[in-house]
Amino acid sequence: MAPNRAMSLLSIVRRAQPARGPRIQTAPPAIMQRARQAYSTTADDTPPPLLQKLKGDLKSAMRAKDAPRLSVLRSIMAANLNASKTSSPVRTDVQLVALIRRIQKNAQDAAADAEVAGRDDLVEKETLQIRILDEYLAGSGVQTLGEVELRALIQEAVDASRHAGTATKALMGDVMKRLAGALEGKDVDKKAVASMVMELAR
Repeated sequence: MAPNRAMSLLSIVRRAQPARGPRIQTAPPAIMQRARQAYSTTADDTPPPLLQKLKGDLKSAMRAKDAPRLSVLRSIMAANLNASKTSSPVRTDVQLVALIRRIQKNAQDAAADAEVAGRDDLVEKETLQIRILDEYLAGSGVQTLGEVELRALIQEAVDASRHAGTATKALMGDVMKRLAGALEGKDVDKKAVASMVMELAR
């Protein structure tokens, strides 16, 4: 093929090809993944306000060498860490209050066992921890429903369910659904609620 004809064909091919912009370089996949994670942070990732307060108190207790409070706060942090590794991590103050109540129940059981064993030193230790836990529960900002208030809510839900013609077998489940909205965001013992519903729904 003649050189002039070859050059002519080359020019036609180049004109037919789409214009190419500047080459865009992309970061390695691992870096892109970290970037997406950094920018995908949502409000759900923010620690509960009560947990942030407890972390601050932990630092203060360490500086003050307040052993009883330090022990309580470390127990809460350890329990929160364990929960974070399960399918039900602590994301709200209500969940954190429930966790603190479980720790308090364990301390109450330990105090009772120590009293039976005649270990006054352990009774005093557990009682002090219970008082510190009470302090955090009272200052949590989460509304606690007393037995009288809870019973009134449950009775109202039971009456409404019966008035709606709910079958006896389905009564408890219907009552629990009706209570869900009223109890949301409040500090209640779910086992106590279920027990009370069974009692009032008979």
